[in-house]
Amino acid sequence: MPPERKDLRWRHRFEYAAVVVLFAALRWLPRALARAGGAAVARLFYWLHLRWRRVARVNLRVAFPEKSEAERERILRAAFRQWGWLVAEFARFPRHTVASIEDVIGYDGLENYEQAAARGKGVLYLTAHVGAWELSSFAHSLHGCPLAYVNRPLDNPLVDRLVNRYRCLGGNRAIDRRQAARAILEELARGAAVGILMDQNVLEGDGNVFADFFGVPASTTAGLARIALRTDAAVVPVFVLWDEEKGKYRLRFEPALELTRTGDTDRDVRENTARFNKVIEDVVCRYPDQWLWIHRRWSTRPSGQPSLY
Repeated sequence: MPPERKDLRWRHRFEYAAVVVLFAALRWLPRALARAGGAAVARLFYWLHLRWRRVARVNLRVAFPEKSEAERERILRAAFRQWGWLVAEFARFPRHTVASIEDVIGYDGLENYEQAAARGKGVLYLTAHVGAWELSSFAHSLHGCPLAYVNRPLDNPLVDRLVNRYRCLGGNRAIDRRQAARAILEELARGAAVGILMDQNVLEGDGNVFADFFGVPASTTAGLARIALRTDAAVVPVFVLWDEEKGKYRLRFEPALELTRTGDTDRDVRENTARFNKVIEDVVCRYPDQWLWIHRRWSTRPSGQPSLY
């Protein structure tokens, strides 16, 4: 085995062991202490991970040029705390039942999901890395509504298997993004729901279109728009947001979106994708401390435009 492959294997094992220990500790602590522990770990990563801070600060300047550096820094630190809370909640998934999850998360707009599902053509969840996004599918699955979700496998296969095992505890099903189209169509054909995170950069030529996000062209998957137009499945925006006043998360289902249909498929894909981005942008504007700022959202640029990072 080449030395670099051997080093990678040992690094994967070390990372996996660290995650297992962290999850075990957070799982068995009282919830308040687990969340505090998760926030402490996130704070440590804030100080240690210079690249994450740099990327996040670029993103915040792009999204909120009108805010001061101090305001953007407050948003970033609060966002790291939110991610730490999410890790703690995720680690505790194996402990939850239908009764216990109600202490963690409440529902808003459930009737919007029920109306969309009643159409019988499947439901496409338009969602993003906002708030406690992992909680949405897990909580809904405990209530008897498992879904399929599209994900990119993590770079560490050992951690990837562990994370997907937690995600699927309530009956959810993982769809590898690399073979997603057929699997999504099969799920929708039987009336199931499929969750798609729309706020990640997509490489050029990988089924992408450029659609504005905070006024800047962002390479975005065209898959959700294409599949929705083809199948007439309902597109329901879904977000899990922390409610400070109530001290719990709110799983919010918004009304299904009416798609643009002009008969020009390429135009319809572009316009609907732009609308999907605007839905996510509006949520991020309202809850800026709950978005995943460390992702290089604008890393793929239109031809001739300089890198933002």
